[in-house]
Formats: sequence, C-alpha cells, structure tokens
Amino acid sequence: MFYRALRAVCAIIAKVLFRPRVEGLENIPAKGAVILASNHLSVFDSILIPLVVTRQVNFLAKEEYFLGRSPYKRVRAAFMRAIGQVPVQRGQARAGVAALEAASGVLEKGDVFGIYPEGTRSRDLRLHRGHTGVGQLALSTGAVVVPMAVIGTERIQPPGQRFPRPARVTIRIGKPLNFSRYDRMQASPAIRRAVTDEIMYAIMELSGQEYVDAYHKLPDAA
Repeated sequence: MFYRALRAVCAIIAKVLFRPRVEGLENIPAKGAVILASNHLSVFDSILIPLVVTRQVNFLAKEEYFLGRSPYKRVRAAFMRAIGQVPVQRGQARAGVAALEAASGVLEKGDVFGIYPEGTRSRDLRLHRGHTGVGQLALSTGAVVVPMAVIGTERIQPPGQRFPRPARVTIRIGKPLNFSRYDRMQASPAIRRAVTDEIMYAIMELSGQEYVDAYHKLPDAA
C-alpha cells in the first residue's frame, strides 16, 4: 500500500520534471519472476525505472541503509523496505554470493528484480561488458530477462552540477529473453558468459550506445 502511494506521488513529480517517454512497457510479463536488465547512466535510473514499471521493482541496497536505532535511521529502513529495496552486505569476500542469494530470493517469490549488468554507472556513456551474475541468475532461477535501456538520465545531474535539473528521458523495454534452452547448465562459465553477452547485445540495440568489450573501471581504478 505504501509503495503504491509513494510511487503515485513520485510518478507525478517525475512526469513534470523529466517527461519520461516509455516504449515497450507491454513487454514486461504481468506475472512471474522477471529480471529487468538495464544499462546504467545515472543514480536517477534506480528512481525512474520503478516509477514507469507497473510492477514493483526490487533493487539491491547497502545493508547500512537498514541499520541503526535512531528515529531517522528507523524511518529510513522502513522507507527502503517499502519501496522494494533488498539489503545486502558489500565490501566483503562473500559480497557477490550474498547479492546473488538476495536476488534469487526475490525471483523465487515470483517478483521483479532490477539489475545493472555493467556493475556500475558508465562514466563515458558507452555500454561496457556485463558481469555474468545476471546470466547466473537467469539460469539458476529460470526467470525471463527483460532488457531495457535508459536514455538521457545522465543529463539530469552531469558532473559538476550541484543540483538535479529537468531533462527529457526515454526508457525502452525490449522483448523478454528466455534461456530455458540452457536448463541445468548454469555451472558452465561459458554458458553464463553466452547468456550475459546475449543480454548485453539486446541492451545495446535498445540504447544505441557504443559497446566496449571490457569491464568498466572507475577513474581511480588500477
């Protein structure tokens, strides 16, 4: 109930500020486990995607957002849960495993899980090689993968811009991808890579971005 009310209010604000144009919304199945796999250009992607998708979209969020006993932190934790955020530990050896387990839990309930296969925002606006976690999820849960692309969100708050500004954005949603032909083959690294590459190709076609066959590295990465 809180999610629907919050989404309705935020959707009105987003419609005024960002005038989102949505293409292919009918491609998201009305029921069952769905992985929404998108490119990633801005922190606003995780705000706009849930506002334009009619089903509740669950993203992973740092566990720290759910901890603490102060009134503010309790409210924050309640808010994060209400909007479908799933807590997960990061920065530890098991972080990747914990993330996959949390995502699998969402999909096993027949819900929608949102993921950015690149792993981080693209600073150069190109589409980078996807990490195979999305392939692992699709193969291990049997969920269909719906590729999508956000276009223009990088203009909302470009580098050096202190506050967000209105900008027209487009969200394109592609046809569902079914990988049941690889049933029981999730243990194969080659199959996980093939599935991930197919997903990234679909995202590339939707976004029109230049593809880079290398993982994205942060500016200060070695």
